[in-house]
Order: sequence, then structure tokens, then C-alpha cells
Amino acid sequence: MSESIVYFVILVPLLVFAIVLSRGKGASLLAGYNTLSESKKEHYDEVALCQFMGKIMYGVCFSILLFAGSELFGYHSLFTLGVMLLFFLIVFAVVYSNTSDRFKKKR
Repeated sequence: MSESIVYFVILVPLLVFAIVLSRGKGASLLAGYNTLSESKKEHYDEVALCQFMGKIMYGVCFSILLFAGSELFGYHSLFTLGVMLLFFLIVFAVVYSNTSDRFKKKR
């Protein structure tokens, strides 16, 4: 029971972060983007990048919710499903965001 509370404590700030990102704000909180120089940041569509990462964060929140559900209800398959979803989301986000200049501004 106490472990599921920890999952909810982790879930709340990540959900707030997902909401901020899905509104197109908070790009300075994205690792990698915040280290770019201002001249390089001008080439990226900041709102589209934030909205994409917001959707990924909603998926991460859902996988954490599956972890908590696994602890609450005793279904270990929920934990396995959450781990697989989290792994898929991470791989998908890295591949999708780093291929084909998807978030570069159109000239």
C-alpha cells in the first residue's frame, strides 16, 4: 500500500509537467533543447516540440498509474504492461524526435 502512495507522489508532478508541455510551454525544461544556443533554437518549432513531449509525458504518467495499480490490486501483469509501455515510449520518442527534422521550422 505504501509503495502505491510513492507512485502517486511521483505521478502528480509529472502530470503537471505534461499539462504544461501540452500547452506549448516549458521548453526550457526539456533536456537537450535548453542547452542549445539561441541561434540554434530559432530553427526549431518550440510549440510542436513541447506538445509532442507533453503527449509522451501523458504516456509516462499512464505507465506509472499502471505500476500503482499493480501494487493496489496485486496484478503483476499491470506492472509488466507498464514497463513495456514505458520502454516503448522512450524508444519511440528518441527515434521520432531525432529523425527527419520533424521539429525544425519550415522555411
